Amino acid sequence: MAGSIAASAFFPGSPAVPPPPKSALGERPDSLDVRGIAAKQASSSSAVRAGRTRAHAAVPKVNGGAGKSALADAEHDTMSSAAPRTFYNQLPDWSMLLAAITTIFFAAEKQWTLLDWKPKRPDMLVDTLGFGTIVHDGFMFRQNFSIRSYEIGADRTASIETLMNHLQETALNHVKVVGLLGDGFGSTPEMSKRNLFWVVSQMQAIVERYPCWGDTVEVNTWVGAHGKNGMRRDWHIRDSVTGHTVLKATSKWVMMNKLTRKLARIPDEVRTEIEPFFSEYAAIEDQDHQKLPKLPEHDRPTSAKYVRTGLTPRWADLDINQHVNNVKYIGWILESAPISILENHELASIVLDYKRECGRNSVLQSHTTVHTDCTDESGETTLHCEHLLSLESGPTIVKARTMWRPKGAKSQETASLSW
Repeated sequence: MAGSIAASAFFPGSPAVPPPPKSALGERPDSLDVRGIAAKQASSSSAVRAGRTRAHAAVPKVNGGAGKSALADAEHDTMSSAAPRTFYNQLPDWSMLLAAITTIFFAAEKQWTLLDWKPKRPDMLVDTLGFGTIVHDGFMFRQNFSIRSYEIGADRTASIETLMNHLQETALNHVKVVGLLGDGFGSTPEMSKRNLFWVVSQMQAIVERYPCWGDTVEVNTWVGAHGKNGMRRDWHIRDSVTGHTVLKATSKWVMMNKLTRKLARIPDEVRTEIEPFFSEYAAIEDQDHQKLPKLPEHDRPTSAKYVRTGLTPRWADLDINQHVNNVKYIGWILESAPISILENHELASIVLDYKRECGRNSVLQSHTTVHTDCTDESGETTLHCEHLLSLESGPTIVKARTMWRPKGAKSQETASLSW
């Protein structure tokens, strides 16, 4: 009986009583309201209660279950006769359906969380949304990046700016994960108290291959001492699947006062904060420096062969220290490179020497001089260029040297760093 009641709630049958007759002209019966739905009488609830009472009195007390069954049948017949089956009360009980759907949903969710979900592609196992992790006894920070579609250029590979941004991101996340991030751009708490922040003075990067859209790269970074008043930070980027080296880089950093905009010494309190994380490993050995030709002073041109003027920083080019981000300089440097080099060669290495900071009201010009082709140790013919980025008023912002290899040329394979 209970099953028939539940079934009738979802699948209403034919009305127990015939519908009211229509008049000769087809008018609506008096029991319908303006919406065409049969109006329920105000006394229907009292009639049901009265019928139920009479049913209790009419059913004799017999053995247990038979009496209860007879009583239930009597109540059902009384309710059916007392309350006419109209359109309104024939609607299913949606609360029961909603409860069933909710139960099924929570059961499915529980089963999903218990599944041993494993992606089929190995490169999907990396956590591209995390902040990375500390490895090698706390001296190295490691983070993975997936190359996005908006990070590739005309060659369908990641641009040099993309890779340099990954270097900067891992450096900041390294400071954050070890608990040394203050309120500045990579500043420690003691640096923030003294209005100090880091500025890069030199950077060198050697690119062995450029990743493509969808590739995942693993970026490792660590820090070390540089002289008495500086810090060195190194990076090693490799393909997370093959382990092949993508890029190696090293940089030198000094401190600047946020208020005076002058270089400052490293306070003892700051040195105490950062020295426990110093490492002696080097991403670029001395022999790597020899691959980059050092141009003699007398060959340095007084005027550039290719010039691009009128370069101005946008508001989006400034970082929280209110000066142009160092990665932006690379784009400006390459603005004056001949298009023939960009079309037929790829950047193999770059050395940057930062001379002064650049603000949002600065107007710059970019100079590039292309030198004679040369042959490196592998026999590949390469180009090397000198770059100068300066204010139009004269002072130099950045000096740089680049080496270029023909597109499609195989770079010298570099084994992964051993620790």
